[in-house]
Amino acid sequence: MIILGVDLGHARTGLSVSDKNELLASPLKVIHQRDPEKLCAEIAKAAGEVKAELIAVGLPRNMDGSEGESALFAREMGARIGELTSLPVRFVDERGTTVTAHGYLNETNIRGKKRKAVVDAVAAVVILEDFLRYRKNCPEEG
Repeated sequence: MIILGVDLGHARTGLSVSDKNELLASPLKVIHQRDPEKLCAEIAKAAGEVKAELIAVGLPRNMDGSEGESALFAREMGARIGELTSLPVRFVDERGTTVTAHGYLNETNIRGKKRKAVVDAVAAVVILEDFLRYRKNCPEEG
């Protein structure tokens, strides 16, 4: 199944995509859009282009596991994306994904403007990789 990974942001949103066998997650693109409705439409368009069958949206929880304003935004956006695509949307705890993404970029020595351009897509890859691992280990729940 092809799965679209989404790292929502208020200015930049990273997208990633899995292969059909759900083994690999690859960066797809970064969407620069501040308007929530236009952002949802662009994510829905991307889902159609890659023929996604499910969408995994990062859920920004607080370190204690509680959900704040950002998580509410993610849940609202996920619901809207689900309406636009008619695809199932799953939420993935994204605590630490941006830190992990920056770690990967440090290892590859990507800095400055180039880092800013790709960090959100890399964070979307981390979210999707976490979701693929979860599906592999708990197939009845994913």
